[in-house]
Amino acid sequence: MTGKTVVTGLGVASPNGLGTADFWDNTRSGKSGIGLVTRFDPTNYPARLAGEVPGFTAEDHLPGRLLPQTDRMTRLALAAADWALEDAGVRPAEIPAFDMGVVTASSSGGFEFGQGELQALWSQGSQYVSAYQSFAWFYAVNSGQISIRNGMKGPSSVVVSDQAGGLDAVAQARRQIRRGTPLVVSGAIDASICPWGWVAQLAGGRLSTSECVDRAYLPFDAAAAGHVPGEGGAIVVLESEESAVVRGAHVYGEIAGYGATFDPRPDSGREPGLRRAVELALADAGVEPGEVDVVFADAAAVPELDRAEAAALRAVFGPRGVAVTAPKTMTGRLYSGAGPLDLAAALLSMDAGVIPPTVNVEPVPGYDLDLVVEQRSTPVHCALVLARGEGGFNSALLVRSV
Repeated sequence: MTGKTVVTGLGVASPNGLGTADFWDNTRSGKSGIGLVTRFDPTNYPARLAGEVPGFTAEDHLPGRLLPQTDRMTRLALAAADWALEDAGVRPAEIPAFDMGVVTASSSGGFEFGQGELQALWSQGSQYVSAYQSFAWFYAVNSGQISIRNGMKGPSSVVVSDQAGGLDAVAQARRQIRRGTPLVVSGAIDASICPWGWVAQLAGGRLSTSECVDRAYLPFDAAAAGHVPGEGGAIVVLESEESAVVRGAHVYGEIAGYGATFDPRPDSGREPGLRRAVELALADAGVEPGEVDVVFADAAAVPELDRAEAAALRAVFGPRGVAVTAPKTMTGRLYSGAGPLDLAAALLSMDAGVIPPTVNVEPVPGYDLDLVVEQRSTPVHCALVLARGEGGFNSALLVRSV
């Protein structure tokens, strides 16, 4: 099967909005969800800001039996999957089990759950470690729990490629639909704001240590000095266009093109792989650079990475050749959840005819980017979403209206 793969449902858990409507209202108006860490005491850590999902009480969304066996990221993912399926008008019980699959991404697994069990091990002994530790920390747990909860027995998997993973998961889901699976739940939710997860993120050397919320995460700015981490992401429902038409479903847009590359080793003198990933995505979709209305940037806020991303965009689109935005300045970098959240924003941009802003940033003129720093009203028919993972992963996903 080579028909179109379309998005028919969105479920969002973001630091600047729980649920798609709140997320989109706050994103288009430039409202940030970044603040001082509250999930643990950050006093003794050099980085103290994060994007935390507000107002989520798992007991309000999930049965009690699931709570002892799930990490926060899985609870968020299960709720977001419910919202996405409801948005798509899908009742899993009415669809053959093998006609539905689940492909998600994960960057860290259930760090908070794992930390709790390690504390129990060392303070009380092995008999106090939960049997659920065997899977609650695992990278594939969100795919597994979503599939079990909804009776989905079709092709399922997890993708692990750091921040690029969320887009890679959606691309893998598209492959499964092209192979004949009518419906796949995809995307990613990450949540590792706990001391163990925090230390792991600090070890990467890319966290901002600023305590000023408005000046901590500044991609493409002269003051860029690392990113603010966050939790959350988006779960999406993907279907073959034929399936969506038969159901009479609302279609947000088509997953039209995808490209992925890996950077050469740092001392090779060779060009980073992002430009090539963009070119592959455009070629896969049969789209010329001039047809792209907006790019949702990776936006690392590390000067050398910002320069590399700006250079890739100039090489493909020309100086100031396409609108560029980074709404993740309102959420922080959500690791594997970042790409799907940007994908959701891109699809909502096409529905609304607006490009959401990049907040707090004063763009470096030398980057030659048309960076959108205030909400811009303009038709959006084609959007490119970029993500890079630490270690050299590059992914580009192109969506367009149907």
